[in-house]
Amino acid sequence: MGLFTFLALLLHIILLLAKTSYLCCMLSFSTSVTTLLRHRLADRQQAGLLRQLRTSDSLVDFCSNDYLGFARSTALKEAIQQADLTSVHDRTGATGSRLLAGHTVLADALEAELASFYHTEAALVFNSGYDANVGLLSCLPQRGDTLLTDELIHASMIDGARLSYATRHRFSHNDMNDLENKLRQATGQVFVAVESVYSMDGDQAPLHELVDLCDRYGAALIVDEAHATGVYGRNGEGLVVAFGLQERVFARVHTFGKGLGVHGAAVVGPAVLRDYLINFARSFVYTTALPPHSLLAIRCAHQHMQNESTAQQEVHKRVRYFKQKADERLPGTTWTDSASPIQCLIVPGNDNARQVAAKAQQGGFDVRAILSPTVPVGQERLRVCIHAFNTEEEIDRLLHIIQ
Repeated sequence: MGLFTFLALLLHIILLLAKTSYLCCMLSFSTSVTTLLRHRLADRQQAGLLRQLRTSDSLVDFCSNDYLGFARSTALKEAIQQADLTSVHDRTGATGSRLLAGHTVLADALEAELASFYHTEAALVFNSGYDANVGLLSCLPQRGDTLLTDELIHASMIDGARLSYATRHRFSHNDMNDLENKLRQATGQVFVAVESVYSMDGDQAPLHELVDLCDRYGAALIVDEAHATGVYGRNGEGLVVAFGLQERVFARVHTFGKGLGVHGAAVVGPAVLRDYLINFARSFVYTTALPPHSLLAIRCAHQHMQNESTAQQEVHKRVRYFKQKADERLPGTTWTDSASPIQCLIVPGNDNARQVAAKAQQGGFDVRAILSPTVPVGQERLRVCIHAFNTEEEIDRLLHIIQ
């Protein structure tokens, strides 16, 4: 064997051994990662906190955020289909971000309509409420600013706040004394972030007191109207407009996947805020835009809401009936202080809350337990969502099972 052939063979063997060693390392690494993930899931399952996807189509809905029943509305579905059929748009996808190929005349027109509907200067559509909150809170407060958030704000607002370089402090839920103490100590431009209707308790923020405090200390108020959109206001514009406070709130987030039954969200406020978000909100800049079909659905849902005022009246009527019957049939129980469609029965302990929810589901009702750590230990609960389409007889049967 010649020297050249010997060296070539030796190199081949070395490369083969290196490849085998690399494959073994990768296999070992992959195995260790999957084992780690299985252990973490097993720990969660043992703690009774494992989340799983499941359908509940056969159960009576006391769980979803479809407060007005728009997601199941035949009239709205037909309006969206008709708008889609007659649309001049010749593409089904957005094809890119709004700053690239995804911006359309339809998007511009829709945002102008939303600004008018929500009684403000401008609106900017985001792909979801989560995207809107993350984008808004991560880019608006800057280093040296102060961001004050209610301790019960939604996870999307928490995540946005965590991405901000501003100094962040939480204040006790709906506690204006605690908020004022923190406002006194705040530095830089101050932002205060709250929800108008809180998703886990169903109670309302004291908006009048909040705007007074923010005005006094020069703070900009941000209000997430996710669970108020469609439910409050003459035409479903939310609590801020219902109270006539839109001129005193710097920014609002309206989501369309709850009361309006479609998808997407918008941040509404002054025109300069819209321009700022287009430049700095990463969840807007770096994501593919909503397709034309979704934009048309948002438009149709707002038109439907103005033409279908009875749904809002019905949901509030059902809430009053539920609260009255719950007081009569479940004396001594503890409920959150809510006049909204979100009614929560406190059932301390994850196992106890799960058992009550399971009984309701066995009786044919889709009711879910909210467990710690989503809520504080001892505040585990049965979260009951009331809808315009729920009947008094269904409410009676559900309360009988809980009783």
